[in-house]
Amino acid sequence: MSRPHEPLGAAPGALAAAPPWPSPSSRGQATVELIAILPLALLIALTIAQLLAAGSARELAGNAAEAGAAALLQGADPAEAARNALPGWSRNRATVRVSDHRVDIHLRPRTVVPLLADRLEAHASADAGPAA
Repeated sequence: MSRPHEPLGAAPGALAAAPPWPSPSSRGQATVELIAILPLALLIALTIAQLLAAGSARELAGNAAEAGAAALLQGADPAEAARNALPGWSRNRATVRVSDHRVDIHLRPRTVVPLLADRLEAHASADAGPAA
């Protein structure tokens, strides 16, 4: 049995000489592989960013709904309190609905593909307790 790096039929202990540089046929292979993988890497990065944006929207909607419910208990304007609890970029993407003692928030996250905004919309509601 031959050892690693020993050419077949060579004397024991003789090592095959490695070429001093890559062959002309393999020189551009790494570049081609990199170019081929870039679209997939970009798609994965955009998907991760989109999922993070959807999770952030869900968290922001929950916080805004709670702020609106707290405002209801304090006798303040719940819709205004809910909007003020949202950061600037999301205020125009939010729908606030107040009915009796409940505050509902619908928040559309920022999306790379606009068609995804409806599918990734965050819904949150908070209840201020029994109606007085």
